[in-house]
This record gives sequence, C-alpha cells and structure tokens, in this order.
Amino acid sequence: MGGDAIEAELARHLIGIVRAAPSLMRVLMTVRALDLPDWLVMSGAVYQRVLNHLTGRRPDYGIKDYDLGYFDAADISYEAEDMVIRRVAAAFDEPLRSTVEVRNQARVHAWFEAHFGEPYTPLSCTAEALRRFTSPMFAVGVRLGPDDRLHVKAPFGLKDLFALRLRPNPWRPNRGFNRAAASAANRWPEISIETDGREVQR
Repeated sequence: MGGDAIEAELARHLIGIVRAAPSLMRVLMTVRALDLPDWLVMSGAVYQRVLNHLTGRRPDYGIKDYDLGYFDAADISYEAEDMVIRRVAAAFDEPLRSTVEVRNQARVHAWFEAHFGEPYTPLSCTAEALRRFTSPMFAVGVRLGPDDRLHVKAPFGLKDLFALRLRPNPWRPNRGFNRAAASAANRWPEISIETDGREVQR
C-alpha cells in the first residue's frame, strides 16, 4: 500500500473514532450551525480521542478542552474575537460552554510572542496553524461539512498519531516540547517519545 493510500486509510480510521465520540460530535454539529469562517476543531479534542481508542480508554479520557480555530482577517481586534467567543459560548450548555476555547487564527501573531516568548509570523488560514504545533502527533483538525462529511487536516500526516509516536515539530522547533511530552506521557504511558530520531527512555 502506497503512502497516500495509507494516509487515506488512517483518515478513515480517525473519522470513525471521531464519530464514535458523542461530545466531540456535539461540538462539531453546534459549531457547524454557527457558520464561522474557515473553522476547525483542533489538537487535543481530536488526537486524544485517537490515543484513547488505541489504548482502550473511554473516548473523553484526558479531554480538558476543545480548541476551536477560525480565520477572520477582516478584523483582528480583541473586541471582534471576543464577540465570537461569546457567540460560541451562548450556543453551548455546560460543561461544553466552559471547555470550548475559541481563537481567531488571523490574530494569533498579535499576542503569541508576548505570551510565549517566541516569534510567530501571521497565518494565512486556520489549517496553517497546525504546521506550528509542538508535535506532528498534535497537528490534526477536523471540520463537519454541510453534507455531514468530516474533513481532516493533518499537514504532517497521521502516521505518528496512529503509531503513538511523539516527536518535536521538524518544521518549527518549540521549547515547549518537553513539557508537552511529559504531560502526554503521564496520561498515555503507552506513547513513545522521540528527540533527534531517538526514543527517550522513561
């Protein structure tokens, strides 16, 4: 099986896992109705479901929040983003209201360096944000289309995720990797952590 065929099969597997997670599907259906521009539910809300499925845990194990990104370059003010945050919150009941975290990806560059101490060039779309994530394992997002199809975005592919392999982003080294890796390994000790192509002994 070629690389593209393998990735397509992994994407189908991921879609099945997402559809089997009721709370994640509720988030996706609710956000779809809000019709935000270029939106994705990203990172832990998605990859952690895969880790849970592969390691025999319940779908919501370890889920702390739902990262919801959208892209609106027409107004990158905090006030405009805050209006969207409030609109999204009003669409949910608890506990989802408190756990869906909304960010306009068009304005991340305006606050990222001051908050994290690293430069961050402007993005051109929401999916591009995935390329900046700490690890390829984390770099996955999904969107539910009007036709109920799930669209998967994974710029590094899905092989690392399904191999339970956690390694630094080769395109953008991030000094937060060690902290993120330790947190993930604490919740999913089955994962392997690699740095410089070598597995870290734990």
